[in-house]
Amino acid sequence: MLRPNRLVQNQLLKMKKAIALSIMALLAISCKQEQKTETKKETPKEVVKEDKFPKVLGEVFEKHGGLNAWRKANFVSYKVNGEEHTTELKSRKSLITAEKYALGFDGKDVWLSQKDTTAFKGNPEFYHNLYFYFYAMPFVLADDGIIYSETAPLEFEGVSYPGIKISYEANVGVSPDDNYYIYYHPETKQMAWLGYTVTYFSKKPAEKFNIIRYNDWENVNGFLLPKSITWFKKDDNGKLLEPARDPIQFSSALVSQAPLADNFFKNQQK
Repeated sequence: MLRPNRLVQNQLLKMKKAIALSIMALLAISCKQEQKTETKKETPKEVVKEDKFPKVLGEVFEKHGGLNAWRKANFVSYKVNGEEHTTELKSRKSLITAEKYALGFDGKDVWLSQKDTTAFKGNPEFYHNLYFYFYAMPFVLADDGIIYSETAPLEFEGVSYPGIKISYEANVGVSPDDNYYIYYHPETKQMAWLGYTVTYFSKKPAEKFNIIRYNDWENVNGFLLPKSITWFKKDDNGKLLEPARDPIQFSSALVSQAPLADNFFKNQQK
């Protein structure tokens, strides 16, 4: 039996090396393509939130600084009634500090810390975000779970203020039966009045609502926010009469994109 000579053997060896190199090159190219494909799949698509509020309410938001700008902010803070309030806008975590007590919402629980049992006399769960909803108007009226509908205009001193009724889907918040009524100036689109019901304690829908006048504003970091608000009296027919009490004053207001410490809203007295 004849054996191949050395020249033939060398040629066969070169061919085997060439085939091996080709296979390795193909495998390398295939791996790179798979990596590119996997990387492309892992790139998340930007989710654009679809707003469903009425067009005119969007004009009210713009008058007060713009909803898109508000959504970029991280927290709002202000002083009212001798207390300092801070609320994280996306999570709605809150902290209220006063001389003799502090209370807040850490994202899970509402807590109260006080020097003695008589320092704070309210209901912490009801109170921790009460003033925030009054202060952060009109922007809180773009929250999720809201249902918008028409309502009759509000008449005061010869001006007819158009209105929008705000109600909530079931199981939204601790008082889903609450209703709000925002009234705005027909020409400037600036918010002028807020009607609201309170169902936290009764747990039942209410027909009668309280009314607040918003006519004292200030520019806070580019946003038109209330400097004071005034509760008004109404007669039995709903006609506005006069202020029910002295205005509630807000001061030292701030809207910021800066982050807060992770433990900012925790009860530090535990």
